[in-house]
Amino acid sequence: MSKTKLDTLLSSLKFNDQGLIPAIAQDSIKGDILMMAWMNKEAIEETLSSGRVCYWSRSRQALWKKGETSGQHQDLVDLIIDCDRDTILVKVKQNGVACHTGRRSCFYTSVSENGDCTEISNVEIDPKDLYGNKSS
Repeated sequence: MSKTKLDTLLSSLKFNDQGLIPAIAQDSIKGDILMMAWMNKEAIEETLSSGRVCYWSRSRQALWKKGETSGQHQDLVDLIIDCDRDTILVKVKQNGVACHTGRRSCFYTSVSENGDCTEISNVEIDPKDLYGNKSS
């Protein structure tokens, strides 16, 4: 993508006051929602140029290339912008699990009408195997 096209794209997006935009990761084949994270302009640029999904880590205040610690990376299939241009849908090929808890998706707790919470997916990989004693 040319610098001009990238600048036009980035200037059309509605970032929040911290310069971030929500990004929802979806499995490109199964359609499962895997996770939600934040991107800034630099993360979007890195994702588009490398083909590997990159986010902004609010806790570390740094770019976070998904899988750089765990090896569970995401290959970009498509980057889609919503109608208000304030949310990004990142369709990905998920390599391994997406959640730091060792589950395929971060969305694993279902809430019933009466408020009961049920875990609807199992841990596939022990987080200690992904991160050692650090699970983030």
